[in-house]
Amino acid sequence: MIKLIDTHQHLIYRDHFSYAWSDSLPLLAGRDFTVASYQRLTDGKDVAGSIFMETDAGQDYHNETRFVAELATDPANQILGIVSSCRPELDDGFEPWLDECASLPVVGFRRILHEVGDDMSRSDTFRRNVLKIGERGHVFDMVYRADQLEIAAELAKFCDDMTLVLDHCGVPDITGGEFELWSHGITSVADLPNVCCKISGVLAYCSPGNATIDAIRSYVDHVLESFGTERLVWGSDWPVVALRSELTEWIDIFRQLIAGLSEDEANAICNGNARRIYDVEF
Repeated sequence: MIKLIDTHQHLIYRDHFSYAWSDSLPLLAGRDFTVASYQRLTDGKDVAGSIFMETDAGQDYHNETRFVAELATDPANQILGIVSSCRPELDDGFEPWLDECASLPVVGFRRILHEVGDDMSRSDTFRRNVLKIGERGHVFDMVYRADQLEIAAELAKFCDDMTLVLDHCGVPDITGGEFELWSHGITSVADLPNVCCKISGVLAYCSPGNATIDAIRSYVDHVLESFGTERLVWGSDWPVVALRSELTEWIDIFRQLIAGLSEDEANAICNGNARRIYDVEF
């Protein structure tokens, strides 16, 4: 079985941080989702390691990154790197945070953008600061909704000398059955060679009881066609995936979706691209 690198592992440790975004989600509210619980779920699933994705710990994101960096010092936790939160819209404290992260196993940065105003990532300050991330050799993960993909393309064109990763296949409205707007946006973003795409999150966008391979196949097929196998990575989006499906089911569905690829193509999506894009090894 081809080894997987999970490029989108969230962790929730409520004794250390608050996660306000999860309070309205009954399956997540009040619960911990730790490295130990992740490893129990993925046991036997050939997951070789993970990249921790910032879990929106609010203004405490600095300490979240430091905490996970400490977890990563234990090889048994198989945390290969960290995508840390940051605030590119603010000059104050931005570069000192990049300086500190240079001493931590940080391999990229992300700012939640699908739940803030569209103007944020269009500002000169935001774009200049994202460029600083690229200048330090790091990736910037973009999370935009389907109706914001034009903004994602604008940012990628401005930052054309660095790699950006579009999370969650561009957040398609699978529940609503919308495809045309999203697919056009994906095609436009994929035309930019510095943008990669993450096959993650899609089951969470299905309607309850309909998180199936058939519900997401056309969306995954479109990103495969648009980005090709050299610019795609896989992510669990755990524990958010649990809102619609078990993590183990998502792994099985993903492997079915890429079953028609050659061994080299499948290897690239499962781990090779992640190793290159995020500069990690397992």
